[in-house]
Amino acid sequence: MPLRQGSSGSADRDGGPVEAAGYLAEALSELIQIAQVHRLDVLCYLLDMARMEAGEIVRIQKRGGSQRR
Repeated sequence: MPLRQGSSGSADRDGGPVEAAGYLAEALSELIQIAQVHRLDVLCYLLDMARMEAGEIVRIQKRGGSQRR
């Protein structure tokens, strides 16, 4: 899901923040696999934390709850 620059210079989202979080979770999973192959343990950990956060955003919004931020 690429972001487009609007005429005002702000990025227009395709599908909103929940779709963006879902996309990021998927992309992070792929990056984690690459980091694992190269034994980049700290990077794996940090990417996994970001993946879990993105997944949590999706879960909360799909349940219809308010986000904790």
